[in-house]
Amino acid sequence: MIDRRPLLRAIYDAAVAAAHPSVVLAPYLRPAPVGRVICLAAGKGAGAMAAAAEQYYLDALGLAPERLVGIATTRHGHGVPTRRIRVVEAGHPVPDEAGLRGAAEAIELAREARADDLLLVLLSGGGSANWIAPAGGVSFTQKQSVNRALLRSGAPIDGVNMVRKHLSRIKGGRLARFGQRAGEIVTLAISDVPYDEPSAIASGPTVPDPTTLADARDVIAEYGLEIEPAVLRALHDPVNESCKPGDLAFARTQFELVARPRQSLDAAVKLARAAGYDVIDLGSDLEGEARVVAAAHAKLALELRSAGRHAAILSGGELTVTVRGSGRGGPNQEYALALADLLRDTTGIAALAGDTDGADGGAGVATDPAGALIDPTTFAKMRALRLKPETYLANNDATAFFLATNDLLTPGPTLTNVNDIRVILVD
Repeated sequence: MIDRRPLLRAIYDAAVAAAHPSVVLAPYLRPAPVGRVICLAAGKGAGAMAAAAEQYYLDALGLAPERLVGIATTRHGHGVPTRRIRVVEAGHPVPDEAGLRGAAEAIELAREARADDLLLVLLSGGGSANWIAPAGGVSFTQKQSVNRALLRSGAPIDGVNMVRKHLSRIKGGRLARFGQRAGEIVTLAISDVPYDEPSAIASGPTVPDPTTLADARDVIAEYGLEIEPAVLRALHDPVNESCKPGDLAFARTQFELVARPRQSLDAAVKLARAAGYDVIDLGSDLEGEARVVAAAHAKLALELRSAGRHAAILSGGELTVTVRGSGRGGPNQEYALALADLLRDTTGIAALAGDTDGADGGAGVATDPAGALIDPTTFAKMRALRLKPETYLANNDATAFFLATNDLLTPGPTLTNVNDIRVILVD
């Protein structure tokens, strides 16, 4: 039996490398302004993006150090050494007080911007949780509670962000309002959302928001979320409506994507083809319940195997999990577990599902798994240990399953985030 794990990992690594801030950011950075560069970064790539900005302005352009200031708020374990832009590690996916302080400092720095300053906003996936600034009348604890409920609900990320944007003082274009006295507000973003919608990346702190308070309330109703009266009042208060097109806050703003899921999937496709596989490219914007998508992909893999195809099924996007059990895991692990259940007696198929940020669910620490791999050795361990995938699926406990089979994908923090990469190799 040929071991396909090294190839699976190489494909995943290629996807990650294609979106690393040290590779993608510099070509988009602006010339130095007359005044200061005020850098505000948020998300899992925030530390690495800040470091890349420092290298550009301090080293490549020779900007005087005192003219570069800022703060980068990132997930715990995703910080990197910096010289002028302070890095704060904060909670994700559930916000913590470090994120609260990081957002407050970002708002104050934005307020300080003057007409000769460049306000440089660097965003990546995870920014919504890292920058936490509750709307008036909503406590930090209540905001955390809503976030937990949304994460367990199975709501797609755009629905989650609709609610987040209308319970925040920094999301939904509001950061642009705080910084509108700057000569220019330039936002450079690494996309982690389907279809690369700017208002969804880190909940769009510097761009107009097309969603409304009514949309946010609809998400709460559709997924049957139990929320406190203060939160519900906030979602009915017109003061909390997000910033819309035409707002003066956007008079001097620019937004550009420096990396997107499609680029990373292309890198993965290129490597799979170089390894001799016929590629079935399902796109970079897949959404849906992880186990449902896994069922469709398992069916396709079995059809390709029956046809004698030497094929690689690749996809990106962001899947969801409706949490009904008390176990641990994330969408990538649950997808892999569902594949293991459906392919348990099959030879010639190996798969990997991983989040490009290096963390798939978990406890919010640097050692969280990014996903999991499966192949015939997984199935052999299942039989030897008498593991029943369906039992673990029922409890949403994919992490425990893959700990037992030693199949967790654990690259550690990758310092970027362009959603998930899923690969199924059919031999």
